[in-house]
Amino acid sequence: MLNLDLLRREPDRVRRAAGRRGIGTEFVERILQLDRDRRAAITAVETLKAEKNALSAAVAKAADKRAAAAELRPKITQLDAAIRVAGTPLPAFDEWIAAELAEIPNLLDDSVPDGSDESANRLVRAGGTPPELGFAAKPHWEIGERLGIVDVERAVRLSGTRFAILRGPGARLSRALVSFFLDRAARNGYVEINPPVLVARSTMWATGQLTKFSDQMYAFAGDDPDDVLYLIPTAEVPLTAMHRDEILAADRLPLQYAAYTPCFRKEAGAAGRDTRGLIRMHQFEKVELVWLTTPQRSFDDLETLTRNATALYEELGIAYRVMLLSAGDTGFNAAKTYDVEAWFAGAGAYREISSCSNCTDFQARRTGIRFRPEATAKPEFVHTLNGSGGAVGRTFAAVLENYQRADGGVTVPEVLRPYAGFASIEPDGSTR
Repeated sequence: MLNLDLLRREPDRVRRAAGRRGIGTEFVERILQLDRDRRAAITAVETLKAEKNALSAAVAKAADKRAAAAELRPKITQLDAAIRVAGTPLPAFDEWIAAELAEIPNLLDDSVPDGSDESANRLVRAGGTPPELGFAAKPHWEIGERLGIVDVERAVRLSGTRFAILRGPGARLSRALVSFFLDRAARNGYVEINPPVLVARSTMWATGQLTKFSDQMYAFAGDDPDDVLYLIPTAEVPLTAMHRDEILAADRLPLQYAAYTPCFRKEAGAAGRDTRGLIRMHQFEKVELVWLTTPQRSFDDLETLTRNATALYEELGIAYRVMLLSAGDTGFNAAKTYDVEAWFAGAGAYREISSCSNCTDFQARRTGIRFRPEATAKPEFVHTLNGSGGAVGRTFAAVLENYQRADGGVTVPEVLRPYAGFASIEPDGSTR
């Protein structure tokens, strides 16, 4: 959530940031006017209270308190009524301002390039070299179906489109990726968490998923119609909200968490995109990395988080590149985002496989997570970061495409072999 004090102090900065994202700026004056009206109402209440206090003091000081009370009590009663009337709109003003602020995206960092979409994203660095296979590469869904390790047809019978079943060596290879990702997260200092995948509406709101992304969510009503639970779209949600309304000691920061979970998205805005394969699924799995850190180091920590993600693909031997997202392509919660894109030989293109973001204090204001720089210091909001480390289904697909062989088999990256228990999937679907 945007800081109201910042909007009061630097309205032009907020207008510029909104303009860079390609959204209207009318909300700035709307909120400022609501804030002026709210403060005018507060001033009116305080003025009436001061008049009442003066009359009460006069009664207390009067030589004949009974006579003074008899004379002034009606005026005090009238002031009490006026105070109630003047204060009546204050809760509504608070709600209106909070609702407006909740719909404003985070302020962009100055390093974010201008641009309305992904075409303006900036290449930061690249690693590895796309493989020279020596034959026409096939897409991962053809490889998986031919080997009998990906079954889309039966998944459609069970659940409809954008679902898949992994079978035998496919399921084992997917599980190997999970173990590899979690082991690397532990090596990098992340504490593994096994969180709920159903969370309350308040948790979704606190992490900025609602109301902006409500069309992407799967929600279920409990016994009480107001008791709605949401399937998480990413483990960022429970990991970020774990310390909701807490004040942390500075020496505990940064906190680094990793969680492997299934994730659920309707992909309402992806009609016609990636209709085949494992790229855009309603149910998918990933290992999410979340940081709670201090404002002073959060952008340095974003670089570390991104290196943690790219290191996975360096070990897997998959070429990748890091893209700094443009203003129009940066997500609602983020001040700055790097996308890690992996090479997909079957597609002949780089595809997003991890997204690493610094959300500054945007989510912390909604979740109420603060820290004390020193024992006696005033609490400040933490900065939150998140990224995929990594996406299981997409990495599985990248392995199939980049390690496919001319004979139809797939070689397993060396780093995954101890986890998978085999070095290759042969053309007949057996393992070796």
